[in-house]
Amino acid sequence: MSIGCLRPDWPVPAGVHAAFTWREGGASQPPCDAFNLALHVGDDPVAVAANRAALRTALHLPCEPQWLQQVHGAEVLRIEAPLAMEAPPVADAAVTRLPGVPLAIMVADCLPVLLASSDGRVIGAAHAGWRGLASGVIEATVRAMATPGAELCAWLGPCIRQPRFEVGADVRAAFIDASGAVGSEEHRTTMAAFAANARGRWQCDLAALARLRLRRAGVAVIADCGICTHDDRAHCFSHRRDGRTGRMAALLWLQA
Repeated sequence: MSIGCLRPDWPVPAGVHAAFTWREGGASQPPCDAFNLALHVGDDPVAVAANRAALRTALHLPCEPQWLQQVHGAEVLRIEAPLAMEAPPVADAAVTRLPGVPLAIMVADCLPVLLASSDGRVIGAAHAGWRGLASGVIEATVRAMATPGAELCAWLGPCIRQPRFEVGADVRAAFIDASGAVGSEEHRTTMAAFAANARGRWQCDLAALARLRLRRAGVAVIADCGICTHDDRAHCFSHRRDGRTGRMAALLWLQA
């Protein structure tokens, strides 16, 4: 089975490995065609198992990735010992200092955020949809890494981008209300992340909000792939575009 993936372009040490999977090349049938990695979207479990096995082979992963049951929250899984979990733990982020433990974040429009320290000793991965961002999943992940933000580098993966991401006034208010004093730089940046549209709703810049939260946590080095999941039909699943669909994965691990 031949699969494709994106390799993040970000300034991390050689011992930090990362990849983002594309949708083509797997065993799943429509509407999850073809390289779906999620068991919770109604796909054939046999096809998902075949896709996950192909993932391990193609990326030469040291073991099965640490899959999560993502719930759009801010819980962070700290992996401090070899894994022995039969079911995916409920969390929307994970961090580890252990070599050979791949972290995995599944997405189909939400933003995957990967983090690595400049010394290559600690990594973190977060699932940052708008609910997770508003709940503080990025800040929680940085705290769990126990490393100053100035010593971290972040990568923002494919997600739905502002021209395609329409939200209501409630989403905008969740960020505006937490953005500090009116007229402050954070307030102005948050305001700019929402553009009014002709339907009386708002186009939300998810990546801009993530960059703001990363800077708030002290992270200055931020790379953004700039890819829109909604627009890149050939490579990306998109829940907003297609409804029922598969899931891609952002993976991050330290060399064993």
